[in-house]
Formats: sequence, C-alpha cells, structure tokens
Amino acid sequence: MQKIHRYRGRNWPVPAVLIFIAAAAAALSVSLPAESQTGSDLFDRNYTVVSAPQRARLEKEEFGFDSTWSLVAAKDVRPSDIAIETLKGELDERYQVSLQEASSGAKGRTLLLDVQAGAVSIGEALDGERDVLASQAYRIELDAERIRIVANDSPGLFYGVETFVQLLKPDGGRLLLPEGEITDWPDLQLRVIYWDDAHHVEKIDAFRRVIRQAAFFKINAIALKLEGHFQFKSAPALVEPYAWTPDELQELTDYALRHHVQLIPWLDGPAHVAFILKHPEYAHLRAFPDSNYEFCVTNPESIELLVDMFGDLIEANRGGDYIYFSTDEPYYVGMADNPQCRETERAKALGGNGRLLAEYITQVSDRLRALGRKVVFMGEFPLEPGDIEHLPPYLINTIVNGPRFDPLYKAHGIRQMLHTSTQGEEELFPSYFILPGERRLHPREREEPPRVQAAFEGISTHSARKNADVLGTINAGWGDAGLHPETFWLGYATITAAGWRPSTPDPRESMQSFYRVFYGPGARKIDRLYQLMSYQAQFWSDSWEHNESSARKPIFGSSRRIFTPRGPARDFTIDLPPPPAPNNLSYSYPWSWAHRRRLALVSESRRENQELIALLEENLRRARLNRYNLEVFFSLAQLYRQNLDFLEGLGRIDQQFAAAYEASRAGNPQAAVAELDRALHEVVAVRESRNTVLHFAEQTWYKSWQPRVLTANGRQFLHQPDDVKDHEPGRTVDLSYLVYRQLLLPFDDWFEEVQDARNAYAGQQGLPARHDSLRWKGLDF
Repeated sequence: MQKIHRYRGRNWPVPAVLIFIAAAAAALSVSLPAESQTGSDLFDRNYTVVSAPQRARLEKEEFGFDSTWSLVAAKDVRPSDIAIETLKGELDERYQVSLQEASSGAKGRTLLLDVQAGAVSIGEALDGERDVLASQAYRIELDAERIRIVANDSPGLFYGVETFVQLLKPDGGRLLLPEGEITDWPDLQLRVIYWDDAHHVEKIDAFRRVIRQAAFFKINAIALKLEGHFQFKSAPALVEPYAWTPDELQELTDYALRHHVQLIPWLDGPAHVAFILKHPEYAHLRAFPDSNYEFCVTNPESIELLVDMFGDLIEANRGGDYIYFSTDEPYYVGMADNPQCRETERAKALGGNGRLLAEYITQVSDRLRALGRKVVFMGEFPLEPGDIEHLPPYLINTIVNGPRFDPLYKAHGIRQMLHTSTQGEEELFPSYFILPGERRLHPREREEPPRVQAAFEGISTHSARKNADVLGTINAGWGDAGLHPETFWLGYATITAAGWRPSTPDPRESMQSFYRVFYGPGARKIDRLYQLMSYQAQFWSDSWEHNESSARKPIFGSSRRIFTPRGPARDFTIDLPPPPAPNNLSYSYPWSWAHRRRLALVSESRRENQELIALLEENLRRARLNRYNLEVFFSLAQLYRQNLDFLEGLGRIDQQFAAAYEASRAGNPQAAVAELDRALHEVVAVRESRNTVLHFAEQTWYKSWQPRVLTANGRQFLHQPDDVKDHEPGRTVDLSYLVYRQLLLPFDDWFEEVQDARNAYAGQQGLPARHDSLRWKGLDF
C-alpha cells in the first residue's frame, strides 16, 4: 500500500494530497490574474470587501450615502430580483438606511441597478469558461450624484450589491463611499463550502441564515452532507429523529438558488457509510462482515441502494445542477475476500484495486448522470495514474492530486477543484492562530501555518493552477470533531475569497476585513478575540494526556492497513491524585509537583481566558451583526474555563490530601477530616460546574441545531460507533461529547475510596462518618 501523508487532520495517499507549503514554491510559474491591483488600496482607506475586487480605481474624494438616495432598477432588472431584496435588507439591517424606489427618470441622487449583456469585460482568470465567469462579473461606478451597479447577468448584479453593502464606511455617524470605479469577476466559477451535518442538523430557519451568509461572501455552492438527517424513502431505517423532510430540503434548495447558491447533496461511498451499514438491514452489504465502514463494491445491491438514496435527494433538490458522490478514503477497496464479498478476484481480473474502484465509480456515476446531474467525486487512493483513463470524462474531481495525476486528469477531460480545509481534527475551534511551542505541554509533530494562511497560499500558488483544468475551490469544515459551524465562518469567507481573487490581498488583511463586515463597526479587538479562541482551544486539547481506550470497541483498521487483531482507539485522560491511606492518611505522591508545568500553563491560560471572556462580553454589547456567533464563542469560552477549573481543582485536592496528612501527624484529627471533606466537596463542585457549562452550551447550540437525542418524532437513533473512524460526536447520543473525557474518569470509585479512607480514619478518632455519593457521570444538578 502506498505511503500516506497526514494533512490537516485527514489521511491522504501521497499522490492525492494537497501539500500547500510545497506548492507555494512554484508560485512564480503558476497562472495568476495579471491585471489585479492589491486589495490594500481599499483597505488602507478603511474600506473593506471580502472577496477583494479584481480592479479598484479610487479617487481621493469621498461622498456620503443615506436614505435620501433613490433606488432605480433598469428595465432588464426584474422587480423580484434578489439583488433588490438583498440591497434593501442589508442596508436596513446594517446601517438603518431605507431607499425609496424611483423610476429611471428620477432626479436627485440615485443608485441604479442595471443588467446589460456584455456591459462588463473580464480580465485574466484561471477558469477557461469565460462566459460563466462573465455572468458573475459586475462594475460599480461611484459618483457623488449617481451610483451605478451594472452586470452582464443576475448573479453579477447580486455580487455587485453585496460588494456595495460591504464597501460602505461608517464615519462619525455618516456612511462614506469613495469616488471611482470597481470592476470585478471571479478567478474560478465554483466556490464551494462543505457543510457537514452528519453529527447534527440545523433547524430550517438557521440553515436559511447559512445560505444568506454564504451568498454574502460570494460562496455559490454548499456541499451538504446530511447522512441520516434526511427522510429517505428508499432507506427508512436510516432516518434519524430530526431528519429533514423532502419538502424542507426542496424549500432550502429553492431559497439557495434564489441567492445564486447551489445546494449540492452529498453521499459517501464506498467508504464512510457506517451510518448505513450499522443497521442490521444493510449488514449484508459490508465489504467485511465485522466492519461497518465500507460497502462491498462488487455487490450490486450496494450500488442500487446508494443510487436510490441519491435519487431521493435529487428529487428533493430540483433545480440543482450537481450531485456529490464522495469517494473519500476508500481504503480497503479490492481487499475483501470473504463469503459475503469477493473483491480481490475482481480487482485482479481488472488489473488492480484502483481499476476496481474506477469501475465502481463509473457504475454509480453513470446512473447519477442519467438523472441529469453533474457528478462530483474525489479521486482518492487506491486510484493510480493508470486508472484515470478508466473513469468517465464527465466527472469533476474535487481534489488536485499532484503533478503525477493532474495532467492526466486534464488530458482525459476531467476538471478539478482546489480542496482546502477550514478545520480538520481540531477540537472546539479551528487553528486560525497557532499556540506557540513554549505554551504547550506536548511538542507538536510538525509545525503548521495557521488555517487561513495555509489554504490561501495553497489556492493561490498550487501547481494544479498550471497542471490541471481547475473550475473551482471547495473549502471543508469537517464535522468529525463536533465543532459548531459558527466557528468556521472566518475560514469559509477568507479562504474561499482566494477562489474569487487569488494571490492578494494578504491573508491577514482578508481576516481584518472579515471582522469588520461580519460583526459591524462597533466590534472591538476581534483579531485578538480569535487569537485567544484559537489558543484556548489548543490548550484545552494539549492539557490532557492520551491512553488506549476501553470505552469503545477497537478499531478495524487505518488508512495504511487492516489491524489484526483490532487496534485500540485513543482517549483523553489524566491521572488523579491517589487517595490517602485509611489508617493515618499518609500521602506521599505530590501530584502538584509532578504536574507543576501543567499547572503553570493552566495559570497562564486562565489569565487569557479572563481576557477572552471580557472581550466576548464587550462585543456582545457592541456588535450589531452576527451576535449568535459570539454567543457560541461564549459557550466555548466557558468550556475552556471549566477545563482550567478542573485541572486547578486536581491541584487543590492534592494539596488538601497533603494538608490532611500533616494535620493527622500533628494530632489534629478534626482538621485532617475537614481537609478531606474539602477535597470531596471539590469534586462535587467540579461536577456541578461541568454540568452547568454543558447545559449552557446546549441552550446556546440548540438555538440553531435540532437536539441530539435518542428518540423523537416516532424515530430512534441507532447508536453504534464507526468501526474505523473514531469521531467525538459518535461517542455520545447527546451533546455531552463536549465533556466526554471528564465522564470517562473513574471519579465515582475514587470518591468512594477517599470517603472510605476518611471514614476509617474518622472512626478511629471518634468523628462522624459521611455517606455521600458522587454520581460523576450524571448530567443533572
């Protein structure tokens, strides 16, 4: 099997990996728009647009914009055009500006929306489908008496409006604009974000907000992975308690299309299908009887089931152009040879495991294409360069695989996309900033740049810009670690911006621009807020140890091989202060000394946590826009803080045990027992604070999510872990995966041991016993 490269939390075979740092070395030889200016011309004058426009000619003069201006729609702009609705809504929400509509002959200061075929000429771009790019192009003419937003087609007019709204600069109670002209078009026609609803699902109104937010940043497609959160007619056993109905998915599809966003249904196959194969009804479709990870690709029933499920999604996604057949990480194709799945013989007859995967991809994709869809897939291992010619040329490959592969895909007619990630395996919050090594308890395996920088540079300079036929970008926020997607918007907006305009401006400038347009002018020190959110999340992970798990079933295999016997999963853990001896309370293990560096880092992190919470409280008062985003951040800051409380609590328990022993040696049994009672109370208080913080997170997250529950609406969730992937949300049915590592600790037994030692000593001294129970795993109060 080929060597595997670990990239951003995903396992990739070397030929399929996006190695963005190496790709940056080829920057001088790749194709970039030649006519672009830097985005700093706008930014330096305190104007912010995400994505930065291709051309901006600005004069020194500025002029005011307010409700005295009139809105005029040219004859080719329909009254129902989403550009008009969006302009009015955004001006009112953001600036409390209300424009009166007027006729084309109106006098006074007017804002004209105009659509004229061929009105906007585009410059150099990577994507060769210039007519598609031209449909998204626009020009904004800025004059103190007349503003004109003109486009070749409706999508361009919409993007012109979004740019105009972002461009307005609050200044001393006024809104200012520069005189000049902006001409803009995308470098790539398709700018996709991946929205992972495998482990949660949004409420319908919340997902409408997702669509509007995406459109605001010129993201024009959302690849949506629902798994059991859709009511499949063809597979009712899979349907989870709060699954969307077909009507709801169609409603969201229509809403997205109105905002020039494609909603692209996503299903995995042959791998990542534990949500299907965990059900007894479909166990016979497994490649390996004891693994729910992968379909048997030689079983026609697995193809029929997948095509039928795709058909259900397509029927509820009428008007869409694409379907996402995710062939992500099909590690074991061609390796099954057992009574229910014979793959090895077929792979040998075809010429290899990659050929077998190509045959399977073709069988499914031909059926999907017959349903009228453009089929998107992932060209992953075990595909080899020689297997590409056996794939259908109509496919779209959403990853670039490197110089050995990309020219072959291009020659075969398969277009590709630049695949990036906003998040991979980070817990709680993406790594927008990197916690310095001296602030870490454990050294990093390798240094990686911050998310936005790495992905922005990769899109701008990747060798595929020269070797592949690229039509877009896809920017993933993986749901594997259970993060709230509100944490992804910085990466979604600024990374995808490089798909509109690569190379410039600097990623840090893009981030600063995002803060202004996302939270509004009243927000304060948002860059520092994101830095602290990133640092705190990384310390939350770094502050514990790992050990082999006994809490879930062992793992079937990895990207490299099948384990024989199965291998253990990994859990977070930390050792507890050992209970004192019953007779004399002797205590010889100095937990605080052994963990002195951990506690020192906890102390430093606590100071930053206090700063973070103060910033969040301030911005919840000041920010006009996206306050729910800050509420989610606030719930995370509470989780960070509770972890610090917990670790410091262990240190106090250690000191209380030591103090109890000293009091016993000094002949003061009442003081000794009181110290042990304080230690027991410490654990009870930690349990209560953990449950309080979890409850607060539930209240906050469930404003936008449907509850994660075992049963609802007459349906039941089958809780059975994936045999290969150990995802945090898969460990629990509810939201308690956020505190799951604490639940694994043996605190009930520990509590009883400490209480028994306390009572034995107290009995010897004629002091009363206590008979409390902890119920450590209980999530009530």
